Amino acid sequence: METDEVSIREQLFHNRVRETIICVLLFTCLYMVCYLILTHFKKTAEFITDDIEDATVNKIALWLCTFTLSVAVCAVLLLPISILSNEVLLTFPHSYYMEWLNGSLIHGLWNLVFLFSNLSLVFLMPFAYFFTESEGFAGSKKGVMARVYEAVVLLILLALLVLGIVWVASALLHDNVARQSLYDLWEYYLPYLYSGISLFGVLLLLLCTPFGLSRMFSVTGSLLVKPRLLEDIEDTLSCTVFEEDSLFRKLNCGSPSCWVKLNMEAMRKEYLAVQSRRVALEMRRKASPWQRNLGYPLAMLILLALTVMCVLMVCFNVLELLLDETAMPRGMEDPHLGMASFSMFGSLGAAVQVVLILYLMVSSVVGFYSSPLFCGLLPRMKDTNLTQIIANCVSLLILSSALPVFSRTLGITRFDLLGDFGRYNWLGNFYVVFLYNMMFAGLTSASLTKTVTWAVRRELIRAFGLDRLPITVSRSTIPFKLLLASGLSKIQ
Repeated sequence: METDEVSIREQLFHNRVRETIICVLLFTCLYMVCYLILTHFKKTAEFITDDIEDATVNKIALWLCTFTLSVAVCAVLLLPISILSNEVLLTFPHSYYMEWLNGSLIHGLWNLVFLFSNLSLVFLMPFAYFFTESEGFAGSKKGVMARVYEAVVLLILLALLVLGIVWVASALLHDNVARQSLYDLWEYYLPYLYSGISLFGVLLLLLCTPFGLSRMFSVTGSLLVKPRLLEDIEDTLSCTVFEEDSLFRKLNCGSPSCWVKLNMEAMRKEYLAVQSRRVALEMRRKASPWQRNLGYPLAMLILLALTVMCVLMVCFNVLELLLDETAMPRGMEDPHLGMASFSMFGSLGAAVQVVLILYLMVSSVVGFYSSPLFCGLLPRMKDTNLTQIIANCVSLLILSSALPVFSRTLGITRFDLLGDFGRYNWLGNFYVVFLYNMMFAGLTSASLTKTVTWAVRRELIRAFGLDRLPITVSRSTIPFKLLLASGLSKIQ
């Protein structure tokens, strides 16, 4: 009997060590990748300075930002890893090499991401900002530790301010609970604060994702070679090169009269525009006929199919919310991996769910940086200051930590929320969940209809060369049916 108990304790110990090693390896890989990404965007002048103290402070703040960004990437991968792990265990139920992949590992990963995401939002990122802006208290000895003391004091004051706001909010909403829980910080106020942060992140995703889904078409189009059916690339490229050479000679003109007469700033902008147009034309000339004529339409069709699929799944989830109570998002303690697929279409449906979750995350990031309110946060290569990096890491962490709740609320996946992700107060409110689904479906459908119809007309106008006509082409100038008919007649 004692031997059995010892063997059970040893097995539990080995399982815990194995899960810890796997989590550490995963986070270390993500940390290295995120560090390379941040060093690609950071402003080098802030880290190579004569002041060793400033350089040290900036490096420590960059390490904290890297940790936060790594947690954000882990939060994005939570649902895909969980869904794919379930399908792998269904495919290989008795495989010796898959014994390490179990529900305990996935559950522990969810708990760690929840802990580190809230730790980064509440403590690490505010400390990094205060640390970079602090100079030490007046009269104290200068140095890194003086900045640490000032940053810690400011962080404590901020924590007291936030807790006071949370207490007032809970007192207004739940008077009896707030009075009884004044001294119960860990059990009530911190979960209440996390619930508010998650609700803010989910609302931010509701605003950014529909806008990002419509912007994905233009962003993807700018990265691909667009087809031009009635255009001679060699002729257009020759004219562009001639125009670029002419502007280059004017810019380098050495006579004083030229410097007086020419508006050099406007000339430089025009020269840069012509140069970028020449580079785009050279890329189109080097591209293969398949890439030039098939790549762009195929990418647009894939984006359209993914977006329509998201809208249809949300509409189906709305119907399920009205008919079935199990469609409501909820938490679970044991994931029971390897028992049944989380999609009615099996492994194929699970793969589609993973693709849609990642597509929604990319769309939300595109919509976030394309919105007028947050476009100033867009990082620039080798020219992003540390304050801007901190703001970007906080924004991405808020979006990514709300992604599991966002995907489950919309019905993109049936994988229920694990750990503390499923304990948010507002998840059990039917009216909030139902209204959220309706707003997402309505906003996405409206933005998609507006963007796709005008984008198709604009690309057809460019493809058939009608944009070079001396008249102004607008929606009212050429009807869509007439444009399509004239284009087909020209091809024939």
